[in-house]
Amino acid sequence: MTLPKTPSFRLDGRRALVTGGTRGIGLGASVALAEAGAHVTVAARTAADVEKVVNEMAAAGHAVEGVALDITDLDGVKAFVEDSAPFDILVNSAGTGRHSNLAMITPADYQAVMQLNLAATLFVTQAVVGKLQAAGLGGSVINVSSQMGHVGGPDRAVYAASKHAVEGLTKALAIELGASNIRVNTVCPTFIETELTAKNLSDPDFRAWVLSKIKLGRLGRVEDIMGPIVFLASDAAALITGTALLVDGGWTAE
Repeated sequence: MTLPKTPSFRLDGRRALVTGGTRGIGLGASVALAEAGAHVTVAARTAADVEKVVNEMAAAGHAVEGVALDITDLDGVKAFVEDSAPFDILVNSAGTGRHSNLAMITPADYQAVMQLNLAATLFVTQAVVGKLQAAGLGGSVINVSSQMGHVGGPDRAVYAASKHAVEGLTKALAIELGASNIRVNTVCPTFIETELTAKNLSDPDFRAWVLSKIKLGRLGRVEDIMGPIVFLASDAAALITGTALLVDGGWTAE
């Protein structure tokens, strides 16, 4: 009898690109992938933030480099990816939210959220996948979505619309790219305590509402997302594509 062997969660020898990689979930993804052995390129708009994270990760012994990159600059993204070796792993973590009720939504709010959450995710993926396909390589694309890609919430019409769109994009690309052995999945967090959520969560009523929806009774932490990111990037998830991994404490179970 030959016992089965668990596929490796290690990422040694693989190259990863993480957008929004200097803060919150993106920073967690950068560190998690590096801890698993990947060479990580941290991308974010602010050069000083990139330099700080790269220096701290390098001091911890990780293989890392950084790039100051505005991912809404599609020509800049394309040029950067063309000048780089192929990335086996892409984590589309950069995102934003402008929350308000329907009457207060502006075209500028809509454009800003959709441009970063949807358009940039699409076109960064296009550039990275094109390079992989040209090299005949497989890979893993992980889109950081949200539980709001599966449900709705008060004052979140535009944000929820953008994340529902990311879920649809992910499924369509999983179908299209399967033959190239490129897997495309989402991670869908609940409210994670980060700079992006701090303002909303400082409202006691809103915080109480959030906690009432999370069945495990606590807010999420960046560390809660790190394991799922490594899992989806690794051979342990080799047959998983087109799937949403909900890390929501049970929010969407009802």
